[in-house]
Amino acid sequence: MSDSVLFATVGVALHLMLQVLLIIRVLLKPHRDPTARLTWVVVVIALPIAGIIAYLLLGETNIGRKRAERMRRVLEQMPKVRAAQGADAPSLVPEIPERHRHLFHVGHSISGFEPIGGNTARIPPDSNAVIDALVADIDAAQDHVHLLFYIWLADNNGLKVAQALMRAAKRGVTCRAMADDLGSRAMIHSEHWRSMQTAGVNLARALPIGNPLLRMLGGRIDLRNHRKIVVIDDWITYCGSQNCADPEFRVKAKYAPWVDMMIRFEGPIARQNQHLFAGDWMAHVEDDIDALLRRPLPSTAESTHTSAARTSISAQMVGTGPTVRYSAMPELFEALIYSARHSLVITTPYYVPDESMQAALCASARRGVETLIVFPQRNDSRIVAAASRSYYADLLAAGVHIYEYVGGLLHTKSLTLDGEISLIGSANMDRRSFDLNYENNILLYDPELTQQIRTRQQHYLNSALLVDAEQVANWPRHRRLINNTVAMLGPVL
Repeated sequence: MSDSVLFATVGVALHLMLQVLLIIRVLLKPHRDPTARLTWVVVVIALPIAGIIAYLLLGETNIGRKRAERMRRVLEQMPKVRAAQGADAPSLVPEIPERHRHLFHVGHSISGFEPIGGNTARIPPDSNAVIDALVADIDAAQDHVHLLFYIWLADNNGLKVAQALMRAAKRGVTCRAMADDLGSRAMIHSEHWRSMQTAGVNLARALPIGNPLLRMLGGRIDLRNHRKIVVIDDWITYCGSQNCADPEFRVKAKYAPWVDMMIRFEGPIARQNQHLFAGDWMAHVEDDIDALLRRPLPSTAESTHTSAARTSISAQMVGTGPTVRYSAMPELFEALIYSARHSLVITTPYYVPDESMQAALCASARRGVETLIVFPQRNDSRIVAAASRSYYADLLAAGVHIYEYVGGLLHTKSLTLDGEISLIGSANMDRRSFDLNYENNILLYDPELTQQIRTRQQHYLNSALLVDAEQVANWPRHRRLINNTVAMLGPVL
């Protein structure tokens, strides 16, 4: 046998051994549904080289051993939110009917936060109004401003917030701002970031990439911090889908405007968002802010920001991510869907569900619940759009009403249930939000606020086209082939 033949034989044998070892790893990896296992096995076998590389880069939810260990230590040392003085005051006891309490038990099992009462909230009318309200709150801040965004652009709204932070820092307010290192890379490498540092704003990059090639060896680059968190003076917090940018979203202008919903809360729910921010901040920065979490909760009388609105909203923060309990966010979504008895309205830009999520929506419609879901007609991700539409036929057959919004890219992630329960936040109904990204949502009970959210959802419905079963059945065969093929690769993508 010649040397070349010998080398070729050895090479093939080593390659086959590597494939076998990877397949064994796929089969032994915990928390993976059978469809995902099968998809990865097929990819590794069918694409001998590309499949192995794809699995090594994308096959496992791994942010890196050192980073995961630091996050674990930070979370362990942080005080529990219920340990804060005043958290058990009678005025803060949540008023949640027995029929809905199990939903908040699910939320508690994820982040450890109990629902808390004594909150007020309002919904600014549009994205620009959100930024105006945020800037006004920063300008009125007396102690601290904490801010975290996945995308922060150096556009009109992004610079308004940056300038407000610099003004606050210069008058002695402690300002901490964090942006995802991938989603906000242009801002982070801009002169505006350096100007904020010079002005005294404490800045941090969430999940820094560094050298991409070296980063891939220590964990996945595409695991991102997708949260949108603002906490001001431990009393005001914002939660929703909006990034720190103009609705024109000039980096993807052809899909504009981005249509978002952000809710401004006042009250003790801010402390729960504070916990999420502190965990993210201290996992990246040598700046121990545990003392903030040990302070007594501010009272309504103490807060200079308090509005005249009633204080009866019961709310709970739910934070998820790749280092949080597996399947946390889909469990919450499914618990909400299965609890609907009369009406269920969902808006989401990205819908790539697993089988149980799809089954839950179909079951909702089949048991007589008015089930409506709104997607954007034009999606900034063709892959996600194709995958989403592969599920339309089954949803329509079950009786789900599907609408496609035509007034821009509907980016709002919202759910209203029976006119009483709402979920608002950063999480999409796709595998990326479920398994890969850090997300934050607020689950709340309040018929009045839920009606306000439902009114905004109705505004979306009024600007959307109803998708019917005949329309989907008449899609060209090649289109259905593409949609179904992309959806089949969902566990990989």
